[in-house]
Amino acid sequence: QVQLVESGGGLVQAGGSLRLSCAASGRTFSTYGMGWFRQAPGKEREFVARISYGGDSTYYADSVNGRFTISRDNAKNTLYLQMNSLKPEDTAVYYCAASKDYKKWNYWGQGTQVTVSS
Repeated sequence: QVQLVESGGGLVQAGGSLRLSCAASGRTFSTYGMGWFRQAPGKEREFVARISYGGDSTYYADSVNGRFTISRDNAKNTLYLQMNSLKPEDTAVYYCAASKDYKKWNYWGQGTQVTVSS
């Protein structure tokens, strides 16, 4: 089992940057693909980015490609999301999740709020 705890959210002006972290418990972090998702008020949760268990493969939603970077440090059991050039439409609760196949996301964190002011 994997427990996930996000941190690093906050309030930032448009054009600014934030780095989210997701700390994982357990010894199996490095065997899971990891992802970031977000949910804005009144909208469904949407995929943001994912990274392979070894960190050598990444994939992004079109809306964040070129602005966000997903990375992981398996030695520290931590997942990151570097968010640059933030826009008001990036405002959402951001969640990290773990998966063995990128289809079923087995474990989720509690979320961290990101608010981008215009």
